[in-house]
Amino acid sequence: MVRWEERRGTAGGSGPAVLAPSASTMSPPKENVSLLFKLYCLTVMTLVAATYTVALRYTRTVEAELYFSTTAVCITEVIKLFLSVGILAKETGSLARLITSLKENVFGSPTELLKLSVPSLVYALQNNMAFVALSNLDAAVYQVTYQLKIPCTALCTVLMLNRTLSKLQWFSVFMLCGGVTLVQWKPAQATKVQVEQNPWLGFGAIAVAVLCSGFAGVYFEKVLKSSDTSLWVRNIQLYLSGIVVTLVGVYMSDGAQVMEKGFFYGYTYYVWFVIFLASVGGIYTSVVVKYTDNIMKGFSAAAAIVLSTVASVILFGLQITVTFSLGALLVCISIYLHGLPRQDTTKIQTSEIKSSKERLATV
Repeated sequence: MVRWEERRGTAGGSGPAVLAPSASTMSPPKENVSLLFKLYCLTVMTLVAATYTVALRYTRTVEAELYFSTTAVCITEVIKLFLSVGILAKETGSLARLITSLKENVFGSPTELLKLSVPSLVYALQNNMAFVALSNLDAAVYQVTYQLKIPCTALCTVLMLNRTLSKLQWFSVFMLCGGVTLVQWKPAQATKVQVEQNPWLGFGAIAVAVLCSGFAGVYFEKVLKSSDTSLWVRNIQLYLSGIVVTLVGVYMSDGAQVMEKGFFYGYTYYVWFVIFLASVGGIYTSVVVKYTDNIMKGFSAAAAIVLSTVASVILFGLQITVTFSLGALLVCISIYLHGLPRQDTTKIQTSEIKSSKERLATV
């Protein structure tokens, strides 16, 4: 059975996840993938993750006219929808097949759309919480703390999918939580940021975001496993529901101000760049990530933390503390340990049974 995993475009969790088959359970690609191409994939994953977090932080603390984050989340959903339709068109091979697929699986399946409105709602909350968090926390602190999505997702898979974690994975979960605790114990301060910030609000927003990430990702995985519907059809269903949910969010949160100032109030090239990373960068990363393994993905997350920290020191005047450094190190190690392949004990048990039978036969 193919196992599905959540593939986010950024370590910061930008936008609803694009899910793809797990590389560990798929047969390797027929073509030989060179080391140079793997390094390219690793570089793309790392740069998208680090750049998104730093750029979003920049737009929330430096821009004079602050844009409405709810509108940015909505636009990201729209762009991802068009990209998914384009990929599905390439997958089906013709316009007629594309239209037939959309009629049968999207517009002709209101029940499926309703089913996917659940993760759409949760993802919408998660994405807006990311903006709240990066409005109140430094990019490096956010990058480290957001790795709590790993234990949260692991717990959801245990509870909702009846999976098991190895002892090493449980150890890495506790190590990661300890590292995040150290980072938050005395949060590093950014001297060049003049806007008012609330670190506790930022941490609370991350807590909500990681809970949403874990639940929505596992829920979507269960939906994917429930039928043989194309992955990109499911993504289209998800994004259609997401557009409706995020538009409701715009109306409820910033409706009056949006009507007064406009939907694109405060948008600059930097804001559009953030949206580009969250949509195009996210889907592109979900495509290239299949050529990497868990160790490479762990290294990418750790490298993104380092790059975000360096950028925060340069751009925002982040003052690195001992507790932050130690906590970030523990988080990076825990990510590596969590991604190590589990030992297959079935062969060991089989060989032990055979040897015991041989000993009995000789007796």
